[in-house]
Amino acid sequence: MEGKTESNSECDKCGSFKELPLLSEIKYDKNGLVTVVVQDAGTKEVLMTAWSDEAAVLETIRTGCAHFYSRSRRKMWKKGEESGHIQEIVRILVDCDCDTLLYQVRQKGGACHTGHMSCFYRTLEGEDVGEKVFDPAKVYGDSN
Repeated sequence: MEGKTESNSECDKCGSFKELPLLSEIKYDKNGLVTVVVQDAGTKEVLMTAWSDEAAVLETIRTGCAHFYSRSRRKMWKKGEESGHIQEIVRILVDCDCDTLLYQVRQKGGACHTGHMSCFYRTLEGEDVGEKVFDPAKVYGDSN
């Protein structure tokens, strides 16, 4: 992969990806998916986890915006395609086993569809410890 090709992308500020020797080492599961952990590049807060197939990983690299694979909808989706809360890729790390990716991102708006900055906003005891940054009813409508 040599740089980005999408010139009018909202993610044009992201760094380019020149040489990716570990790309072919990624171990996808039996369903062709790899776990992706998303982390704020500045604060190091974990924002969410999701699944990606090879096409979503390649689209993430190509555009500099996070793309994932929806198991329920069975298709690729761009983070923020409905809300505008995109994730600009700063860096992609691969774990020691090559079976999990870490996207370090610049998050625009909240990462969670509930309106929270992070999907990890509740303790096991049920306490809400996260920051709510938007009203999901205003972003997605009342049905979400």
